[in-house]
Amino acid sequence: MAEGEHEVRWDGLCSRDSSTRETALENIRQSVFRKAEYLRSMKETLHRPSDGLSNAVSLDGLNKLLAHLLMLSKRCPFKDVREKSGCILKSVEELGIRIPRPLGHGPSRFIPEKEILQVGSEDAQMHALFADSFAALGRLDNITLVMVFHPQYLESFLKTQHYLLQMDGPLPLHYRHYIGIMAAARHQCSYLVNLHVNDFLHVGGDPKWLNGLENAPQKLQNLGELNKVLAHRPWLITKEHIEGLLKAEEHSWSLAELVHAVVLLTHYHSLASFTFGCGISPEIHCDGGHTFRPPSVSNYCLCDITNGNHSVDEVQINSAGNISVSDSFFEVEALMEKMRQLQACRDEEEASQEEMASRFEMEKRESMFVFSSDDDEVTPTRDVSRHFEDTSYGYKDFSRHGMHVPTFRVQDYCWEDHGYSLVNRLYPDVGQLIDEKFHIAYNLTYNTMAMHKDVDTSMLRRAIWNYIHCMFGIRYDDYDYGEINQLLDRSFKVYIKTVVCTPEKVTKRMYDSFWRQFKHSEKVHVNLLLIEARMQAELLYALRAITRYMT
Repeated sequence: MAEGEHEVRWDGLCSRDSSTRETALENIRQSVFRKAEYLRSMKETLHRPSDGLSNAVSLDGLNKLLAHLLMLSKRCPFKDVREKSGCILKSVEELGIRIPRPLGHGPSRFIPEKEILQVGSEDAQMHALFADSFAALGRLDNITLVMVFHPQYLESFLKTQHYLLQMDGPLPLHYRHYIGIMAAARHQCSYLVNLHVNDFLHVGGDPKWLNGLENAPQKLQNLGELNKVLAHRPWLITKEHIEGLLKAEEHSWSLAELVHAVVLLTHYHSLASFTFGCGISPEIHCDGGHTFRPPSVSNYCLCDITNGNHSVDEVQINSAGNISVSDSFFEVEALMEKMRQLQACRDEEEASQEEMASRFEMEKRESMFVFSSDDDEVTPTRDVSRHFEDTSYGYKDFSRHGMHVPTFRVQDYCWEDHGYSLVNRLYPDVGQLIDEKFHIAYNLTYNTMAMHKDVDTSMLRRAIWNYIHCMFGIRYDDYDYGEINQLLDRSFKVYIKTVVCTPEKVTKRMYDSFWRQFKHSEKVHVNLLLIEARMQAELLYALRAITRYMT
């Protein structure tokens, strides 16, 4: 009896038509009960020596189905699917079979669940967005549920990702998901790796490739070097990297395929930054997202405290060194005052080009000495590290050990004038989608800062964006880099650099330590700026190298 989860068809649940969903749910219910009854009958009969292995395989297959139903009961935007999935689980439990329950509390380990929009309580516009996402992916993932703080951005993000993964393009579908796995693995992001392993298999990918990069086609193995440099030191990318991929005889990439691959790599490097930066929890149906163990007697665990999911009378924690509310209130006031002073200085005088260049070099040098106090090496697990080569290769500042990398001047090669048109020419419509996403992230504002309203936040948003590009050696001639030190304090710089350069090292303490009076939605907004600025920086270096190869 075959017991794999993949024999059950979930596709019908993505339909907008309720009768199609009802038919699919009934088929799933019957399949689950066949497996449950089979297991129960096996327990009641005398065992043969070979039965132990057979039962284990059967139980594993059933457990995967039950975990998927648990996810649907909590995360499906269609109410009928949520309710029926819950009913199937309850019926299985009544047969005496243990059912799973969620681990953790919500989509993020950093943000209390009560502050995140609950599935089922969304408005009509949000429901349409959720339904679109569910129809495209067969899930409403935790990234989506955290990004939903900013619906305008989320809509653009989902549209872009859907186009990259599922619409017509130069690369076959299974290549796209495999490249997503390769990119996420560079940052040891098991969350994204697990999602795309499932997607890769779903579109017919060869399971052997998942045993390690050396089992994938040579053409994909050749992409490993570009993936490595792009993820950790994009300023080292040259036209020789491009030439090596385009002139590899029978394993050659076409220009259009390479642009598609580069966009996917940068998309997933950046998404790994968002995943770690927002403390995204494992999906309910994936490893680490559920448990079959019954809850403890007290139904209470330490992770509730660290996640902020507790009431005041439940637990009182005041760790040493905790900043009082009044102190963090003054932080906001001080930041507002600095913005006013900088605006006044701008109006009075403008620094010379020489002074601006000098301030950029100073900020670039200073950024090299911003380290997180949690700067230990994170050892990748075998599950993740098999998807890439050279596990010791990581982020290194561009001017270390006397190595000088020429400044990348945006005036010479920029996204708007050069990168956008190159992408759009070789991979139609994608340039437009990425451009829209950049603009939304950069210009997004609700004119608020913590408890203040009617605030022009453009100066602060530009400082964050330009600081990230400065860390990558990218300079804007018309920007005064002296503003960065005025607006971004050290704890914030540590968080930014960690999320952008070594996201696998982000901790909840880092997330909590910057902008203490700001709302979680504002911190998520910061992460959107970080991932889009990072993606644009990587794209600029890769596309400039492609342009140099072409000319």
